[in-house]
Formats: sequence, structure tokens, C-alpha cells
Amino acid sequence: MIVCHCQNIADHDIHAAIDWMRASDGETIITPGKIYRALGKTADCGGCMTLFLATMRGNDNLEVPIQLRNLRSAAKTG
Repeated sequence: MIVCHCQNIADHDIHAAIDWMRASDGETIITPGKIYRALGKTADCGGCMTLFLATMRGNDNLEVPIQLRNLRSAAKTG
């Protein structure tokens, strides 16, 4: 399914980029911007962002690594 018509990005492209980033660096925070860069694309109109984010959330590898969770609350108490 095409997610971004402006840049011709399909859902499988988004999932492949997320899986590649997670395999390359298990501690990386994955953002839409990083996915666009990994695919060699740039965001254009932003009309796809709701579907783009929903597609990202559907990938099991998107989770924030356990060692990076709750850093903000840890900094406040420390």
C-alpha cells in the first residue's frame, strides 16, 4: 500500500527501513525523518503523516530500547 504519494513510499518500505535501522543499531530512536533519510527521500507536503505514523507504530521493532526508556524521569530524580 502506498503511504506517501509525493515520494512514492509504500508501507513495506517503511517497515524495511525500521527493521534495517534496528538491526544496525539496537539503541537508535527511530523517527519519521530518519526513515525518510534511510529511503533517500525527503518529506514534502506532510499529508501522509497520519498514515505514515500509523504504519510505523505497526512495526514491532519501533519500540524504544529498554535501556533508553524513562530517561526523563530518571534525570528529574537524580
